[in-house]
Amino acid sequence: MSTTTKAAKKGVSRFGRMLGLGAERMMREPQLVALADGLVVTDTAAEAWYVLSASNTDLMPEERQDAEHDAAALALAKVLPGYDCHLKIIWAKLEGDLYREEAKRIFTAGDVDAVADMWAQRLDTLDLPQRYILLGVRLAERDSATNATVKNATTAALGIGHKGIDDAELAQLDALARRLERRLEATPWRARIAPVELLAWAVSRESYRPQPAPPRLPTVTGASLVRLTQSKAIPHADHMRLLDARGETCAWVSVLAMPEFPEQLITPGEQEWLRCLSEITYTRPDNGFDALVCPEASVRFNVWSRGKAIKAVDKVRQSAKEQRRSAAESSAGETFIETEETEMVMEGLRKGMARDSRTLLEDHPRLIVVSTESLEDLRARTDAVIGHYAGLSIDVVVASEEQRELWLESQIGDMLRVDDLGHIRSTDALAASMFWGGSEAGDDEGPIMGLLTGTTPGVCRIDITAGSARGDATTTAFVGRSGRGKTTSMMLATLIAALKGSFALMLGFKGDEGGLIKAGEYLGLDSHHVTCGLETPAVADLFRLLNKGDAVLQVVSQLLIILPDRMRESGVETHLLRACNEIAGHEDPATWRVVELLKNSDDALAIEAGEALEELSRTQLGAPLLGKPKAGASPLRPEPGLWLVQVPGLTMPQMGTAPRDMTMTERASLALMRGLIAYALNTSARPDLRDLPKVISIPEVHVLTGTDDGRRFIDYIARTGRALDTSLAIDTQDPKSLLGLDGVLEAITTVFAFEQSTRVQQDAMAELLRLPVGESSRALIHGVGKTAHGEIRHGHCIVRDRRDRVATMQVDSPSAELLRALSTNPKDQVQDREAAKGKDAGDIADPLHEETDPEQDGAESAGSVHRPSPAASEAA
Repeated sequence: MSTTTKAAKKGVSRFGRMLGLGAERMMREPQLVALADGLVVTDTAAEAWYVLSASNTDLMPEERQDAEHDAAALALAKVLPGYDCHLKIIWAKLEGDLYREEAKRIFTAGDVDAVADMWAQRLDTLDLPQRYILLGVRLAERDSATNATVKNATTAALGIGHKGIDDAELAQLDALARRLERRLEATPWRARIAPVELLAWAVSRESYRPQPAPPRLPTVTGASLVRLTQSKAIPHADHMRLLDARGETCAWVSVLAMPEFPEQLITPGEQEWLRCLSEITYTRPDNGFDALVCPEASVRFNVWSRGKAIKAVDKVRQSAKEQRRSAAESSAGETFIETEETEMVMEGLRKGMARDSRTLLEDHPRLIVVSTESLEDLRARTDAVIGHYAGLSIDVVVASEEQRELWLESQIGDMLRVDDLGHIRSTDALAASMFWGGSEAGDDEGPIMGLLTGTTPGVCRIDITAGSARGDATTTAFVGRSGRGKTTSMMLATLIAALKGSFALMLGFKGDEGGLIKAGEYLGLDSHHVTCGLETPAVADLFRLLNKGDAVLQVVSQLLIILPDRMRESGVETHLLRACNEIAGHEDPATWRVVELLKNSDDALAIEAGEALEELSRTQLGAPLLGKPKAGASPLRPEPGLWLVQVPGLTMPQMGTAPRDMTMTERASLALMRGLIAYALNTSARPDLRDLPKVISIPEVHVLTGTDDGRRFIDYIARTGRALDTSLAIDTQDPKSLLGLDGVLEAITTVFAFEQSTRVQQDAMAELLRLPVGESSRALIHGVGKTAHGEIRHGHCIVRDRRDRVATMQVDSPSAELLRALSTNPKDQVQDREAAKGKDAGDIADPLHEETDPEQDGAESAGSVHRPSPAASEAA
């Protein structure tokens, strides 16, 4: 504290002593001079402000939580001693209008405006709070409150404009703030400079009245800053009443103090007193429904230097020792137990401070409860907060008759005003609050994939196409038992990729993925559905899909797989190669022409091979490879859009099966799969498509990984995805099969883990999530797909993001119509087909969140995104 500030406090304290108040209570509130990235400058002081990153502690193993706690306590002792600090935990609603504008920048394909509107409506319905953790550190004192008041009055009287802050001072403060940022980055909070827009919002929101958006400038000063900070507040005994520009009440605020804490806090656990803010609920007095309170926190603290802390501990220890000796020398000869305990505690603390750099701090925790509904609602919220902390053995009280002082104290840029409600304790105690803990997963920006369901509410943003742009791996895995929503979730992720203008290809080996195209049409995407069968001859003809130079050897490989082992041993390969080379020079090369050429050969072996292939071309599996195409170009084209290629009836041989032991169905299936793989590989590697994001999604990937060709394909795409800007999305019921694919494991950046029921698969899932293998992880994985009553919870999973943060989440969609379109439930699909034929349609089912009863629920096929049903969208 500067000498001038001390002098001002000394003068004010003369009046304060007469009233029994501290000087700070009567100090005038500082006036904001400027806001910049990471800086809040008032007429009395300058502060650096940082955004602290949250750490996902909900599913973190206990030993890691202990290590994180110790690291945070050490960071407080090493980085912040001597600084006056201000920790703020604030909440903001994720506004639908804000995401609408963001969505228009994210999505480039389909009906972007309609999709953005759907998500905006969904977010407004959810009313989700978003948590921000801010840390302010006072860097310098600029002037005393008294001097600043005199200067401001003088300049106003003389008509002299106040320039605020010059560039040289601002540059010096910026250098100090960034120097401290480098030290705070290495802490568990991973602090970064707070952008000026965030600081301007944090300042203006305190008035709870509509404010203009902060200008996008390096520094906010002058009139712009005045408009952001306009407000009017009326103090009452137990709350503050905030008024809008018309003089009407817009919010009620109550500040709560925390005068008593237990001697010991149990962590990890419920006594993490700042982490648990998002767990507090109350019953709304207007409708009786339960809702979140989400109180905010304001903690001003000062970490003592080790020398000062050791001196204070020695003083208390010496005092307790003298009391013990004095009692022993008295006639009674008895010592109070508390005195002996104090001496022992101080000795232990003194040794700990000498051993592991532990120190003391003085903190002043406050909780701020806000209601924009009514004073009755505010008091219901306040009672809920007090009751919640009472259950944790922590006293929380309404600061009666001191609401103005405590409300001012909680403002950014102000000062500690009520210093008699603080605590002196070790840095471990503040770290034990786990203020940065909770639920956190996903990216900072991008499309919304679902909702976090841990202790900290919010959305989970994940973009499966973003890996290449970050220079990272590009594989996303959806893993879990059947019927839990993993394929539907992957289809949602594929749709999001297509909305971003990607080439999105899904190879469907299950046969229940048709809803992907319905959903794509619903969203206005360029959607293509190709079913390999008798009705689509030559759809997978590699002469039509690949360049002529690449197609010859690929076609020869396909035909060798199809033909029986005895023909291969007799040398049919030479005839196939000769025929393919000749047809490659044709103006319209095609595999059926190769078959015709073989039939018209003079060689008996070639004729036999041609006749065998011609007969196979009349089958479900042979027609896509060997048949004559119908009028029109092949529907498979390397163009942006949504592509679904389905292969019903595919029967793959077991891995390691020799060609001579394969059945004809297995040989034809393997050849068809190889053709589709060659198409996918060629598209991903095309030089003219190198800049186009590409996604290859494969449901039930264990169908592929059970064959040598399939394993090589998956491994190749996973390893080269970053270079080719090709992302791979896979889903499987068998996480154990992935553990043997080193290339895939190295490339997986994100895992969506759904329920597994067997011990072997649960342990494999724990390894994919990088959770410790044991009973706790098995119980977590087994229960993630069920509600508290044991019912199936479709779409609920554990996500591991690219930063290795693990959290529980619910995959979400902006409307129920979209989810119904994506349904893989055969009952839903039958109902939709009947509805398409003109039969009556009933309510819309939600395949991710509830079971569908065909006898009770009808169906409504997805029409167009331009006319979504509002009622159904709210029910999603």
